[in-house]
Amino acid sequence: MKKKTVKDVALDGRRVLMRVDFNVPLKDGRVDDDTRIRAALPTIQYVLERGASVVLMSHLGRPKGKPVDELSLRPVAKRAGELLGKPVGFVSDCVGEEVRKTASLLQRGEVLLLENLRFHPEEEGKVRLPEGASEEEQRTAKEEMKQRQIEFARELASLGEVYVNDAFGTAHRAHASVAIVPTFFKEKVAGFLMEKEIEYLGRALAAPERPFVAIIGGAKISGKIDVLSNLLGKVDSLLIGGGMAYTFYRAQGLPTGNSLVEEDKIELAAQIMAEAEKRGVELLLPVDNVVADKFAEDANTQVVGREIPEGWMALDIGPQSYREFSQRIAKARTVVWNGPMGCFEMEPFAEGTRKIAEAVAEADCVSIVGGGDSVSAVKRFGLADRMTHVSTGGGASLEFLEGKELPGIAVLDDA
Repeated sequence: MKKKTVKDVALDGRRVLMRVDFNVPLKDGRVDDDTRIRAALPTIQYVLERGASVVLMSHLGRPKGKPVDELSLRPVAKRAGELLGKPVGFVSDCVGEEVRKTASLLQRGEVLLLENLRFHPEEEGKVRLPEGASEEEQRTAKEEMKQRQIEFARELASLGEVYVNDAFGTAHRAHASVAIVPTFFKEKVAGFLMEKEIEYLGRALAAPERPFVAIIGGAKISGKIDVLSNLLGKVDSLLIGGGMAYTFYRAQGLPTGNSLVEEDKIELAAQIMAEAEKRGVELLLPVDNVVADKFAEDANTQVVGREIPEGWMALDIGPQSYREFSQRIAKARTVVWNGPMGCFEMEPFAEGTRKIAEAVAEADCVSIVGGGDSVSAVKRFGLADRMTHVSTGGGASLEFLEGKELPGIAVLDDA
């Protein structure tokens, strides 16, 4: 799934409209974590160095289609300017006469950041109707919104001559700036961040070095069904931890105490295990667990085997489990990790996730970490820089691993 990048287009003297992911946390009117801004800098700098001007667009938070002072991108423009070492202009809207005029006056090497795209309902294209609206009213409202969304996208598109998407984190959203704006451009390409995501995730699914080990954790099977199904046809070993493991336990007839179990997914868990066996995929579940008498940091804890006692809940994998998992990881040439092994945010239940993170960091393999919680974990344990690739998109990386076509990638020019 090769896509053209900024390196494949002429940039000198042209104005680039770039979708970035500046959805950063703010605190007291300042950027509290600038990781996502820093991630976009290589593409921005490359474009500027080649004589282009840049109009940046992003969303921030969930303002629900109307301006919210606390979600303005103004502080982000200030921080981006500090990181770039040059002023980043800012306009108080993303469409309209003032925006068009400001963008048209940009000179080579200059940067402009538009106001929050989500201040306009057309960005997401969601229709909010009163309860009891008829089918006809719903259909009419959706058609009207679609037209407004197209016009909104057309206005945004008028601000540039080349379209660049470097916001992988929103590539799974069919929003105006991601999926419609690029249709108005002859040249629509990926930035370096997007290119890296496509390269690593795409290679893991299409042509992984073997053995290929997938580590899937997190609370529920329901959020990972498609990932599990897609990976079953590609991996050599599937290591399952986190809350979802106990639905698999129940599918094996094991007692789970007060552990998280999705009753309506027990049969599905049994099907996944049967399919793994049929395909010759090794599916490992925890052989021991850290259990607690309540969901709290000060809970009483103990390590038990595969049978969770009544009145106790499993909140992390145990020592034998992470040793077995780590042995598989050590032999792997490709590792994809999505989802923690336990409630790592609470120290008594962090060891399983920490040990798996260390094993992945130490393995001689291509290691890809995707999903918000897994990314948070490797950062918390100071191991992010020892992974081959840490994905910037939680939902997007999940949908990519499910084998879905992401709207924000599909629309870009093929290489």
